[in-house]
Amino acid sequence: MAVEIKYVVVRKGEEKMTFASKKEADAYDKMLDMAEVFCDWLSAGPLAMEEEQREALGLFLAENKDAVQHILRTSKMPDAAEAHPAVATVASMEEEDAEEKTKPKAARIKAA
Repeated sequence: MAVEIKYVVVRKGEEKMTFASKKEADAYDKMLDMAEVFCDWLSAGPLAMEEEQREALGLFLAENKDAVQHILRTSKMPDAAEAHPAVATVASMEEEDAEEKTKPKAARIKAA
């Protein structure tokens, strides 16, 4: 029998995400805290938004805090890889898959 330790992030009695490491769980919890602050800040602003829109925008800003910080520091758009790290990761994985398919069969077997 194996014993597994899981770290669960819970907000308002609802499980949000489960992680294998405490560090990842803490980082996600911190990002949710930031999203909540963004949401509160947006509700105090002059824009009329539904709560769902504020929450979605707050979460988007928190998830992309590095891009937001770059824009605030430089007044310029960040590189595509910085702006959407998840998109860049998927794109690089697709490139690797394409490269793998173009290799000769012997090279693919050796690499595995």
